[in-house]
Amino acid sequence: MASDSLASRLYRGDISYDFIGHRRLWYAGSGLLVLISLVSMFARGLHPSIDFKGGDVFQLPRNGHSIGDVRSALADAGVTPEVVQTTGSGADTRFRVETKGLPQSSGNDVVGAVQTALADKMGVKQDDVNVQSVGSTWGSQITKKAIYGLVIFLIAVIIYLSFRFEWKMALAAIIALIHDLVITAGIYSLVGFEVSPSTVIALLTILGYSLYDTVVVFDKVRENTMGLAGGSRMTYSQAANLGVNQTLMRSINTSIIALLPVAGLLIIGAGLLGAGSLKDLALALLIGLASGAYSSIFIATPLVADMKERESTYQALARRVSARQAKDSGTAAAPSWGGRQAGPRPALAADGPADIADESSAASRQASPGPRPGSRPGGQQRKSGSRGGRPGGSRNKRKRR
Repeated sequence: MASDSLASRLYRGDISYDFIGHRRLWYAGSGLLVLISLVSMFARGLHPSIDFKGGDVFQLPRNGHSIGDVRSALADAGVTPEVVQTTGSGADTRFRVETKGLPQSSGNDVVGAVQTALADKMGVKQDDVNVQSVGSTWGSQITKKAIYGLVIFLIAVIIYLSFRFEWKMALAAIIALIHDLVITAGIYSLVGFEVSPSTVIALLTILGYSLYDTVVVFDKVRENTMGLAGGSRMTYSQAANLGVNQTLMRSINTSIIALLPVAGLLIIGAGLLGAGSLKDLALALLIGLASGAYSSIFIATPLVADMKERESTYQALARRVSARQAKDSGTAAAPSWGGRQAGPRPALAADGPADIADESSAASRQASPGPRPGSRPGGQQRKSGSRGGRPGGSRNKRKRR
């Protein structure tokens, strides 16, 4: 039945995982990944593509030869290539060779010498070896515009989240975004992937997706914590953890639906079709989407809970919840999660004055366990102004007659 599905049970709080309670574990894991990424970026650096650093690109038919033959031809011309790879598939397979900027003048035409050496070695015509010189100016312009766009985006996000939620949620969302960017860049540095303009576009796309998933979780957390400080049933961390569990299936489904086409783009577009630009775009999207789904659940929401639990209002709430749960269950420890356990289940954020009134009436009944004055055994009470079950005043009427 649909009511017994995993998503429904998570939403009702019948089952739950303590994401907030294990936040130190998530912080440690993410901190280690961020540290490794930063060390790699400072030690090894990123590997910009030819679009950023400039150089010469040679493309020619494969014609049954190997990459080793290409390197041998370049060595004969006295040139060390930076990248030698194959593009395309089947009969359209071609070699792509990238080198630093080579002199091309009447007295020192190194580009022409490389072109001739490749044609002779590969057994093709010299006109079949296409040469393209790429300047670094265009790449630097793309980098500056990307940085400007990133700064404007972050400012807009801070303003929007501060008005939509509060500044603490905005700060947590920005930390999660930076977390995603650093880890993605660190993986590129560790593995040695080239950073191309397509990579920059993918990184900007990652920011939007990560923010979307974070806002969805934050919206449910805000709904669960509205009016929470006036009760005594859940702490802020418990309500936030319940919100994460309620949106967990949505986050997982959204991430899977987003990652499937990206994986197809990477496998089919880059692997089978040999489109290098698709590979750069898909790689960054694949890493960033996975990191964004992780950070919205394991980083952003626990950070908000940490900051809110430092407020005096929610510290007092935590003490009331602990005392109430200790009274109900007979233990001094209060569970730090929002699901069902042995003992009373914490009510949802919708629990309000009606629940408090029920608690008050129950407390008043417990305060007076004995029978009320004027009551009879079995719960029957003597009616006011009556004797023996006859209406009061009947004797006086007979006397007057």
